[in-house]
Amino acid sequence: MDKRVSDIIEIAIKREEDAYDFYMEIHSKVADPGVKETLEFIAGEEKKHKAFLVSYRDGNFGEKALRMSDVVDNKIAEYLEEPEVDENSKPEDVYLVASHRELRSHRFYTELANQHAEGDPREMLLKMANEELKHKEKMEYLYANTAFPQTSGG
Repeated sequence: MDKRVSDIIEIAIKREEDAYDFYMEIHSKVADPGVKETLEFIAGEEKKHKAFLVSYRDGNFGEKALRMSDVVDNKIAEYLEEPEVDENSKPEDVYLVASHRELRSHRFYTELANQHAEGDPREMLLKMANEELKHKEKMEYLYANTAFPQTSGG
């Protein structure tokens, strides 16, 4: 692996570590058990991303390590301001913050991929971008269903 690609992978690994820390910091601030469980899940996903990147860096890249799948992007984070999170935050605020974080990660990987010619590094970065977009989709789904719960009237 050339030096430039290796440097990119190291940046991506650090970014996944930071994402894990970000979610666990929010986890330590909120009291709602359901929100805590969701944050543990998404933090665990960031750990999986780091493991994938470490494996890729170490030469164990596999086509099936991350699958591309269609993502529904409702663009909620693009239209709503990112709130601050503290111990009194409502669950929907936590999910909106997480949506913003995943949007920034998606953009990071996409922009990095766009700086590469066709090949394994570009494909790996696009897969990571897609994974982050899938996380954004999950967080926006949770936001919408928490902020606007279904009523008995439909």
